Amino acid sequence: MRLFFGLLFGWLACAHAGERPNVVLILADDMGWNDAGFTGNSVVKTPHLDRLAREGVHFTDACASAPNCAPTRACLLTGQWTPRHGVYTVVDDRHAPGSPHHKILAARSNEALPEESVTLAEMLRAEGYATGMFGMWNLGRGRIGPNTPTGQGFDVFIEPKQLGFEKDAYRNASGEYSPDALTDAALKWMEQTKNKPFFLYIAFHDVHEPFDPKPELLAKYQGLKGGTDPALAATVEAMDANIGRVMDYLKRLGVEDNTHVIFTSDNGGSRRTVAPLRGGKSTLYQGGLRVPTLIRGPKIRPSVSKEPILSMDWTPTVLELCGSAAAKHLDGTSLAPILHGDGTSLSRDLFWHFPCYIGGGGPCSAIRSGRWKLIEFFESKTVELYDLEKDPGESNDLADTESAKAADLLSKLHKWQQTTKAACPDQPNPAYNPAAVENRGGRQKRKPNP
Repeated sequence: MRLFFGLLFGWLACAHAGERPNVVLILADDMGWNDAGFTGNSVVKTPHLDRLAREGVHFTDACASAPNCAPTRACLLTGQWTPRHGVYTVVDDRHAPGSPHHKILAARSNEALPEESVTLAEMLRAEGYATGMFGMWNLGRGRIGPNTPTGQGFDVFIEPKQLGFEKDAYRNASGEYSPDALTDAALKWMEQTKNKPFFLYIAFHDVHEPFDPKPELLAKYQGLKGGTDPALAATVEAMDANIGRVMDYLKRLGVEDNTHVIFTSDNGGSRRTVAPLRGGKSTLYQGGLRVPTLIRGPKIRPSVSKEPILSMDWTPTVLELCGSAAAKHLDGTSLAPILHGDGTSLSRDLFWHFPCYIGGGGPCSAIRSGRWKLIEFFESKTVELYDLEKDPGESNDLADTESAKAADLLSKLHKWQQTTKAACPDQPNPAYNPAAVENRGGRQKRKPNP
């Protein structure tokens, strides 16, 4: 398949190499929908993101394609639904299918992006783009091989570990701060590739817990009112400062006006920070899905869009913005008409599929059709229906009072599951132990006697 795409896209490379726009894709980790100034947070200072939102398009109803890290990253880079690549969740032995605290046998998830998956980096590189990734991949292990970034279309891959950072660490032995060091490496790479169009993917670890903020920023937020976690606020501002550094460097290189900058997050934030939305990371409620999202670039008309979009839409969008032929295997929809201000509404149904246990979530699937959203829970074999226009916090389940609507959406969801060959768990777990409860440290505890 990769050879096919190389032949399909390669002939365009020479003709467009010097005139095509650059792309900078910035992905935050666990950043909730309201953790930035441009999304309405009056406490956290994000001047650089706020400027990008003013000068570009801010999507107020953007959602991640999945409620946690790995599957969203796979959807973002392939433009496909989760059942296409089979990366449903972050593979973790604490949540392995058949664990005693699971009532049903959850679906197995691919840990790595399949070799046959074709990424945005592969498609752009075939057209003459330099491609660089800096940050967390989380779609396969190692640095060399078909499941790594360099095996999936990136010329260069720098991960935090190479810069001396342990897993989930914000500081290395030299005292460097992770987003600063990653940005330094990305700026150096941009300097080296300035004579050809480039695709830069920065996947910050920010703003994933446990936080280790810069002391001066932490002190700035301590004691402030507004209910914002000072450590979270300081971590968000530090990331924003590095986004500002990227923008300053684009200007220095003379390519700022010919560069599309996209910012989004891999899933919603924690339950503590997403109010008034329900749920949080690892759930299919809006708190686990809605993410801060914007794009700024050439010929994009500044606006605020209420159009519901998904992470997987960015692959076809970038291809169109870069003058590339759309690949037929994509499930996402290009947002270019919205970005160019022609008033287009996509008028489509959106789907999520999470047939696994992790964190506080269980196996489920969901459909959104306009204002309506239905969630199917595989464990209980029940559904919940919400009118997101009237009830964005999903507090009023209408499955019984709007039974006809619920039945219609469930039928559409089942048809989509069948079409995509989605794994839908329905078998009891023979190892289920009602007394067992999940423990994040990997051990099992027993519920106390009443």
